Amino acid sequence: MTSQPQRLRRAELAVPGSNESMMAKAAAGAADLVFLDLEDAVAPNAKAQARTKVVNALNQLNWGRKSRCVRINDVQTEHAYQDIIEVMEGAARNLDLIMIPKVRSARDVHFVDTLLSQLERKLKLDKRIGIEVLIEEAEGLINVEEIARSSPRVEALILGLGDFSASIGVDQRAVWNPYAYPGDLWHYPRYKVLVAARAAGIDAVDGPFADFKNTQGYDEEARRGSIMGFVGKWAIHPCQVAPAIAAFTPPQADIDKARAMAAAYDKALAQGVGAIAIDGVLVDVATVRAQANVLQRAALMGL
Repeated sequence: MTSQPQRLRRAELAVPGSNESMMAKAAAGAADLVFLDLEDAVAPNAKAQARTKVVNALNQLNWGRKSRCVRINDVQTEHAYQDIIEVMEGAARNLDLIMIPKVRSARDVHFVDTLLSQLERKLKLDKRIGIEVLIEEAEGLINVEEIARSSPRVEALILGLGDFSASIGVDQRAVWNPYAYPGDLWHYPRYKVLVAARAAGIDAVDGPFADFKNTQGYDEEARRGSIMGFVGKWAIHPCQVAPAIAAFTPPQADIDKARAMAAAYDKALAQGVGAIAIDGVLVDVATVRAQANVLQRAALMGL
């Protein structure tokens, strides 16, 4: 199990790396993490210009306490290595993470890890650049446990449902329609990614909800993700940031309850008692362990 920097990821905002105005708005916004996209949001003939704009944005904008990330192109394309080199050489000291899309196996992560290590040594960087991994391919889901443990740099797994649905042939009419399939169409891949991440000691982030005008649908997907144990969700539009933060922030009442349970259990242990009842609810070591997740998230949020 790896030890990773503790970052808030309640809302991860996607921003086109080719749009300077959107990047400026994102820097001033409320998202916990912003990733500047050099992949899907940028046309092939605009990749080079977008790299320059991303470097300028990282260096010139005030990002506050946000984590700053760049999504590179698929490592199987001709763009990926240049994305990493130019962004690192231009703005490594103002960069926290690289996001790798369409990861199929650990070797994809190894490639990025090796290139980052070389650049960190060349630039004499005094910090380690982290990695977020997008699981968007059937092969990636099959290999997700290996991917999660592929490098100490890997901090989070993200399930990208759009490309994943295409990779397995899902009827596109069902992708964003919760009534098109009995039950949750994404239950299995979500849990597989979540368990792989937790077993590796890293975060799991729920992916995008494309219909950003469907606020009710986004709220429901964020609620499900939070219940399952994801730490946050993508926002493909600024209007999704506040709902994501709300969904993945524990209510104060839950935090207070967790603290009360922990304190009561510590007192019971000091008296040689291994399990107690609080308001008719059994509290034992398993209960306290579950409540520790709430307290850990609250501490990270300063609550």
